Amino acid sequence: MKVLKDILFGVSLTAVSGTTNCSVNAVCFDSRNVQMDDVFVAIKGTLTDGHNYIRKAIDLGAKAIICEQLPEDMVNEITYVEVANGNSALAVMASNFYGNPSKNLKLIGVTGTNGKTTVTSLLYQLFKKAGYKVGLLSTIKIMVDDTEYKTTHTTPDALTINQNLSLMNDAGVEFCFMEVSSHGIHQKRTEGLVFEGAVFTNLSHDHLDYHRTFAEYRDTKKLLFDNLSKKGFALTNIDDKNGLVMLQNTNARKYTYALQNYADFKVQILENQFDGQLLKVGDHELWTKLIGHFNAYNMLAIYATADLLGLEKLETLRLLSELDNVDGRFQYYISKQKITAIVDYAHTPDALKNVLETINTLRTGNENVITVVGCGGDRDRSKRPVMGNIASEMSDKVIFTSDNPRTELPSEIIAEMETGVEPQYTNKILAIENREQAIKTACQLAAANDIILVAGKGHETYQESNGKRIDFDDFKMVTEVLKSLDK
Repeated sequence: MKVLKDILFGVSLTAVSGTTNCSVNAVCFDSRNVQMDDVFVAIKGTLTDGHNYIRKAIDLGAKAIICEQLPEDMVNEITYVEVANGNSALAVMASNFYGNPSKNLKLIGVTGTNGKTTVTSLLYQLFKKAGYKVGLLSTIKIMVDDTEYKTTHTTPDALTINQNLSLMNDAGVEFCFMEVSSHGIHQKRTEGLVFEGAVFTNLSHDHLDYHRTFAEYRDTKKLLFDNLSKKGFALTNIDDKNGLVMLQNTNARKYTYALQNYADFKVQILENQFDGQLLKVGDHELWTKLIGHFNAYNMLAIYATADLLGLEKLETLRLLSELDNVDGRFQYYISKQKITAIVDYAHTPDALKNVLETINTLRTGNENVITVVGCGGDRDRSKRPVMGNIASEMSDKVIFTSDNPRTELPSEIIAEMETGVEPQYTNKILAIENREQAIKTACQLAAANDIILVAGKGHETYQESNGKRIDFDDFKMVTEVLKSLDK
């Protein structure tokens, strides 16, 4: 049990009815989870408004209600607290409820359009190899040292974040690496957290269905850096035109990394092939299993972060060379017929372009590149023709298919992708709505030495359509089909 007034410390209150000097059992923002003596925080979400469930929460035993607007029919002996922003209140309350766990470890936030999962996951791997107890909050999973938990969002809700950070405190975790999405920042999920440092990877076309403008998307990312303390560090990719924007107004120590421009941390690509690439980081060479210039940026961001956190440089380089690729990030399989299948999470124009550029630089002869790609439903529609254009221009054959159609018709999503295809490339295009059939067709079209790219879903082991999730794993599917063709 915790005292409500202590949980509310730091929350912007506008009105209080009843006593805050009462003990509560837990903090909830989903009325279905409320139990006796809990405090319910009413959140105005994009689909539902928690204020509509205040009475239900009380009926289930809520002792206190936190809301942005006091209800007209207030119940006696229930404490009501009106706040300026429900999301902000929830984040601060969650942090207080769990004893402000981010203060007891070194929390590093990684933001950007692409690379967040790779950077955070490999930092987790690296620090584990270096002998530390480490935490991870990523798109793929949550790790509390050696214990894994599933996750459903890039940046979990504030209660989940703080609950897991508290578990990390209990486990003696010293470092935690966290993906920080623009949605998470905008919805105040990271408010109340104390970050030791922040890393910016890059910024490109994504989530404009939510943020409306690119400037709003960029400025939301920037808030992570604006809120750093003087003791923290801000590390940014200055080859990205938005990189220096992240450093404006931050109080943290400022550092830069780059392949092209002058920076505090520099990398050069000396060799690049399918089994890895040779990099020059500062005065030292590094062989890594991760290929492509986008992964050179990722490896440099990891190296720089480790350096800023005090790891010894040569030891960091040695450990970097041992790191394995992250599931669904340029994950590849080579069949007996010498057909290479690559599965990648590329679901933005920039990510798709980066992957195809890397594939094309690795081509040695007359092999064909066959791309299977779709776009998610109920998401930013403006990127669909752009991705259609990139896939058709940079591949020899393209199959447009379903990604996660959600509530949209796959045929309509594909039609929007096709509008971006220039006339001279239309003969390259096939449209196959069923993703399994699309992957099978790509494998059947491939000859020896050809390269198949299955883009968009990466690590995901499901396909989401009409509110249902069905089991579907791109990597498992493409490898099984190629193995069957080898027989």
